[in-house]
Amino acid sequence: MTNIPISILELVTVVEGGTFSTAISNTVEVAKNAENLGYKRIWMAEHHNMEYIASSATSVLIGHVAGKTNTIRVGSGGIMLPNHSPLVIAEQFGTLESIYPNRIDLGLGRAPGSDQLTAMALRRNQETANNFPEDIRQLQTYFSDDNHNAKVRAFPGEGLDIPIWILGSSTDSAYLAAEMGLPYAFASHFAPAQFRAAIKIYRDNFKPSLDLEKPYVMACANVLAADTEEEANVLLISLINLFVGIITNKRKPLKPGGKLPEVYQIPEVRQAVNNMLACTFYGSKETLNKNLSSFIEETKVDELMVASHIFDLETKLKSFSILHEALSLN
Repeated sequence: MTNIPISILELVTVVEGGTFSTAISNTVEVAKNAENLGYKRIWMAEHHNMEYIASSATSVLIGHVAGKTNTIRVGSGGIMLPNHSPLVIAEQFGTLESIYPNRIDLGLGRAPGSDQLTAMALRRNQETANNFPEDIRQLQTYFSDDNHNAKVRAFPGEGLDIPIWILGSSTDSAYLAAEMGLPYAFASHFAPAQFRAAIKIYRDNFKPSLDLEKPYVMACANVLAADTEEEANVLLISLINLFVGIITNKRKPLKPGGKLPEVYQIPEVRQAVNNMLACTFYGSKETLNKNLSSFIEETKVDELMVASHIFDLETKLKSFSILHEALSLN
């Protein structure tokens, strides 16, 4: 197995019978477990108006998780920058970096992280998505030492080295990440269709910068690890139920693996779910070693980030342990 860093994406999902409070405390346990296993980073994603996702106040959550851990990097996967003033994000992440030095990552996305009506409720104005490249440059300026003579400055923030990542789920962001010479994280865990095209565009067009000399690609994939194939198949049913809820816009708390929903038998729904599962890996340690080795070898990704939507916390923590063992096999 190619030895690459492994990290975790947490959506802080509420499970059936759980609450926002338990979802957040479970995320802390995931972070502690990941730190003990040697995972590189844990990121949380900004979502809004989603009844069973507790990561809307992403910066607050990052501070909470960082405060409960010691060494693992903690960051955003991502902050949806069009929802915010670049100055506010510079101040928030400058504060986080000041409290937890050399541990904070700032992943940035262009999407609203919500539906359009919610986006309208969040945004300063509806043109902000078009200003995404300029907003990133403004953010970089606030973090720069060179901004010390400006009329508007970020405190804390100015002069701090906070890694900025560009997030993507289509090819658009690949061009931007390449042009700006920033690391690129692709959301292949839910939008795998353009993954290979996007990372090729990014690598082919990459321009070295002060931040990064050569392209750096992180792929996010769904990973469900268990002792046996049968147990992993049960975990997969739980993920399929989650994706069916997204596709049919009938979201529910994360359920334990049971039976597949009836609507999954509709060909269009099944096809949409299967498309979303294209970067999903599940099975025993040996199966994951084989399949993830092939994926890493083929795509040449520099880092693997995993999303593991698993109902039971202990089973979820075990999945991360089995994955760590799988990636350590020769």
